[in-house]
Amino acid sequence: MWTRSTCGLALSLLLAPVVFAGDWPQTLGPHRNGIASDETFTGTAVRPAWKARIGSGLAGVAVQGSTTVLFHREGNEELLTAFKTDSGEFLWKRGFPTQFQPQIINDDGPRAVPTIHEGKVLAYGAQGGLYCVDFKSGRELWARATHKDFKAPEGYFGAGSAPLAVGRLVFVNVGGPQNAGVVAFDLATGKTVWQSTNELASYAAPIFLADKSLQDPKPQLLVITRLNFLGLDPGSGKELFRLPFGSRGPTVNGALPVMVGDQVLLTSSYGIGARLVNLDVSPVTFTWEDDVLSSQYTTPIVQGSTIYGVDGRQDGGPVTLKCFDALTKKVYWTHALPEYATLIAADGKLLIMQTDGTLRIAALEPSAYKELAVHTLLTGTTRALPALSQGKLFIRNENTLQAVELR
Repeated sequence: MWTRSTCGLALSLLLAPVVFAGDWPQTLGPHRNGIASDETFTGTAVRPAWKARIGSGLAGVAVQGSTTVLFHREGNEELLTAFKTDSGEFLWKRGFPTQFQPQIINDDGPRAVPTIHEGKVLAYGAQGGLYCVDFKSGRELWARATHKDFKAPEGYFGAGSAPLAVGRLVFVNVGGPQNAGVVAFDLATGKTVWQSTNELASYAAPIFLADKSLQDPKPQLLVITRLNFLGLDPGSGKELFRLPFGSRGPTVNGALPVMVGDQVLLTSSYGIGARLVNLDVSPVTFTWEDDVLSSQYTTPIVQGSTIYGVDGRQDGGPVTLKCFDALTKKVYWTHALPEYATLIAADGKLLIMQTDGTLRIAALEPSAYKELAVHTLLTGTTRALPALSQGKLFIRNENTLQAVELR
């Protein structure tokens, strides 16, 4: 039986998940920061590799080795479907019933990228269904109805915060208002290990921090909720700090927190802007609050103290790619984009995936915006987070999953 002390012991023994070179096993890649440090491609050309017809959804893929996993919806089922990474050949699928009906946008599929961890795939559906299946076969291992179990509201766009797995625990930004804002589940059984806070959920996935450079190098779970930024003890759920971040009304927090040295950068749109959080002081506090970056859901790329981010919203207004220094807030350059976009960094390049299916490749340089290539990859809306693994960029729109080789 799990106790708080055994949780702490397990986490102390299993702090870091195993990540293999070239894998993209969860949202925003191996370290949840949009950086593919093991990917290299000498040129800026692309070549179509394969396509697959898929169902609805706003979730991108997760990739481990020879298997690529997508979470999408067909009819009244949310489906986990596995493809061969190199060819797109179908491997397996597992369906889960859903009656989700969106309130604001038309898409009725899942929103969160699945997580591959220790031979399992974890998926979080739009109605709060948390599913665990075997990575090789798709066989269902366990499931939890988190919105029902913890009385969590559906939110503007359904549930959309990707689960985080560390060691033997699975952390989910559930949003239960009765001490179930964040919940830890047992990876093997799906049983509740702990639940903490009364926070409503955001669309930003949690991250795990085990940075030995901090003065107090205890592991922390960092979570952006509907209205706050929290630090939690991953073994017990105890709240370590809380800072306000968000705004009431028709707003969302979608970008993940990212580390800038010993500090954390947060960003959101809707008049919220950016915050730099100093974790190395007591109490934890903001280093600065500014509108230097107001991103609707794109997580910025961090290179040292240099930040590359998308300022603006998909649903209207100007969109700008911005490069600035996180410590001084000095803006190095800005570049107007015709559409909203998400970002991946790899091999000294910035992959700018616009929501209209256009890929822009730029140099990852603070001196100036230097565009290297532009490619039209898909039509429709490519809002889902892309993935970069084994030389292939994976993108999707409303009905097509496409893999293209970067050359």
